[in-house]
Amino acid sequence: MESGLYIVATPIGNLGDISHRAVDVLQSVTLIAAEDTRHSQRLLQHFSIETPTMAYHDHSDQRALDRLGDCLAAGGSVALVSDAGTPLISDPGYRLVRHVQQLGFPVVPVPGPCAAIAALSASGLPTDRFLFEGFLPAKAVSRANRLAELAATPVSLIFYEAPHRLADSLDAMIEVFGGDREAVLAREITKTFETIRRASLAELAAFVRADPNQQKGEIVLIVAGRIRREGDLDAGAAALLERLAQELPAKRAAAVVADVTGLRKKALYDYLLAAKKPNA
Repeated sequence: MESGLYIVATPIGNLGDISHRAVDVLQSVTLIAAEDTRHSQRLLQHFSIETPTMAYHDHSDQRALDRLGDCLAAGGSVALVSDAGTPLISDPGYRLVRHVQQLGFPVVPVPGPCAAIAALSASGLPTDRFLFEGFLPAKAVSRANRLAELAATPVSLIFYEAPHRLADSLDAMIEVFGGDREAVLAREITKTFETIRRASLAELAAFVRADPNQQKGEIVLIVAGRIRREGDLDAGAAALLERLAQELPAKRAAAVVADVTGLRKKALYDYLLAAKKPNA
């Protein structure tokens, strides 16, 4: 097998979702670097894969990188697997990929399951453009601030969430996005108790609190992007307006941007008033 690092996607639940190529690679490489070797061992045993494993995770130090680099330098090959799904998608591996590339060895993707994409495909929300946000901050203030930064984003937003934070995150989303914003709860995808439910954020929050089982397992939340309305500013015009409002009175800033963009001065001034950013 060609010496290099193979990024191998593994099932997120149903073992039948592993590809023939993934099994072949895992059987053929010299070494498997796993996020949790005990967790991965169950998968390897199921497919009679006896390749040696070593741990590679967020807390791995330079010695782990050196060991993997030595394996490649000796003509070997390494497969990287996470606990489930596609490695590096909210999982460790970024440093390892760069390290292997800097050593001059190829990095080869072996595609397969990914919870974010699986959830999006069955969500019923727009899929032409989306933003994968991963896990929100655990602390309430930081979480609210990050959601506020995303509030005007016009594309589908994909989040991973821990079960014990699900209810709080839904409440925070209601506070920032509004309870009417459409969203999808995708839980335990491909597993026995798979749940995919599309509703308003307020309805999803009530659903989760009424059924404690919904606060268990692997969770993906997808929130619809903000629908643009007549009079909404695009990001560039809004940024220009807000910057000018730091230097000029609100009416003057609105007039300048109106001259540049052709937008209505009153609409621009109203935007500044709503944002509470006029320079009085």
